[in-house]
Amino acid sequence: MALQLNTGLRDTRLREAVEYVFPLPPVAGAVSAVRRRAGTVLTDWSVCPGIFEDALLVVSELLTNAIVHALPPAELRLSWIREAGLDTLRVEVTDAGPARAAGQDLEGIDPDEHGRGEEIVKALATRYGIRFHPGGVTRWADLVAE
Repeated sequence: MALQLNTGLRDTRLREAVEYVFPLPPVAGAVSAVRRRAGTVLTDWSVCPGIFEDALLVVSELLTNAIVHALPPAELRLSWIREAGLDTLRVEVTDAGPARAAGQDLEGIDPDEHGRGEEIVKALATRYGIRFHPGGVTRWADLVAE
């Protein structure tokens, strides 16, 4: 039988979170426009310089993936979460799923210029993943401020 000690203390750490959602229009120039808007939001949130530039690169890579490889519509969701002394920025891009069948040739896409986005996201993020759900796919990455 384990002894439980009740000290009467409560966990007083608060969780704060803010969120912003951007639709991604399926047009040329959309990634850079949404990236600029994301930069403005991150500045407004006072996201620490240690992850600011990495976050913008993750935003660009995930959005570009949605434009090149997925069906519209797509949206970017940024969440800044402060909890227990830890600041985490979550970057999520949701799209309507793959535009090509698995294994289908990527006609018109130069493999020397594309295909490294996932590796870049993996290198920059503390955690990352993919969620498949009815109606689409969400790729996400967490960047934790140190």
